[in-house]
Amino acid sequence: MSEELSAFVADVVAPMGRVERRRNAEAYIAGMVAEGYRKSLHPVVERQGGDRARYESLQQFIADSPWDPVPVLERVAERVGPQIDVIAWVLDDTGWVKQGKHSPGVKRQYSGTLGKTGNCQIGVSLHAVGTRGTLPLGWSLYLPQDEWCADTDEVHARRRKAKIPDDVAFRTKPELALALAQTAAGWQITRAPLLGDAAYGDNTQFRDGVHDAGLEYVLSVEERVTVFDQETTFTVPARTKPRGRKPSAPVADREPRSARSVACALPASAWYKLPYRDATEPDTPPLVSRFACVRVIAAHAVRRDRRAPREEWLIVEWPEGEDVPTDYWISNLPADIPLEQLTRLARLRWTIELDYKQLKGHLGLDHYEGRSYLGWHHHACLVTIAHGWLTEQRLNPFHPRPD
Repeated sequence: MSEELSAFVADVVAPMGRVERRRNAEAYIAGMVAEGYRKSLHPVVERQGGDRARYESLQQFIADSPWDPVPVLERVAERVGPQIDVIAWVLDDTGWVKQGKHSPGVKRQYSGTLGKTGNCQIGVSLHAVGTRGTLPLGWSLYLPQDEWCADTDEVHARRRKAKIPDDVAFRTKPELALALAQTAAGWQITRAPLLGDAAYGDNTQFRDGVHDAGLEYVLSVEERVTVFDQETTFTVPARTKPRGRKPSAPVADREPRSARSVACALPASAWYKLPYRDATEPDTPPLVSRFACVRVIAAHAVRRDRRAPREEWLIVEWPEGEDVPTDYWISNLPADIPLEQLTRLARLRWTIELDYKQLKGHLGLDHYEGRSYLGWHHHACLVTIAHGWLTEQRLNPFHPRPD
């Protein structure tokens, strides 16, 4: 291990406590950044010339050692985050193909990574995206309810074998994502608008939770999401019965409309050609498309959740030549934000795919072969450290970029 890598790891793994844990972390991370296709434990130890005792020590460190990955991830974020000029937080989920049924969270389920249903694990992750790089902020393994969280003897036995703590209950992917965002919001790092696909944007409770945490968002939504026009008036109905609870929920003076209906009714003057991404080649113009950005009030939060009406942005993309709008987003960013900033944020989520590509293709994120719930989170944390170190080295003008 180089002196630079050793110093970086020693700094960020300090929350692990015991010296032996920190030594194991150094060895494991060195294996992640070293050459070699497979980054699972056995080939890593073999390439480092370790023996059986070394393998067992690292295996216990990953699968069973009770160190908390969250303070370590916080340390990485607070060290590397300021170097990448953060402009957004991006959340998504990705799949790990697995054989058998014993790895925690595994089942036949749809994975966007696979593009189909397959036997896999699904992990939810949060990443900081900046003008100079990216950085994972947190990881959570999704546990399907029936197979891993039901109150049956069979499920209890599976959980024990996978070393899933008793207090880990079923949570949806949006619930896992919200918890990651709330955790990161408490760190000493740059807060930035949260981006995510419609699996998260369509979830009203998720959007409200992010807003209540004091975070901003630009989230994809489906065209069927219903909203009220900005001109909608909300009033609390007068009491009509002498007894019973006095009405307190506001009622709109009109029915909501789908996002698509709103978009298709907009006049031509509402649409602008706006840039959404800088060109990848020098001396070429940025990529542009046709967008409309209008102020609306999300209907579900008012009608179903009895929340106070809250104005937000509805962002719609309708490229020239298309018969109908192609994409929709909703955002709680301020009313006076430049529209170009909205469109650039709306279309920035694709960068997370670059993160997954490096984390999986180069650092072995999907090479963990253990069957421990804690081990999965430990592995993801250590891969994040490796990712952070490579980012820091790339940005250091006094060192060549690591291979």
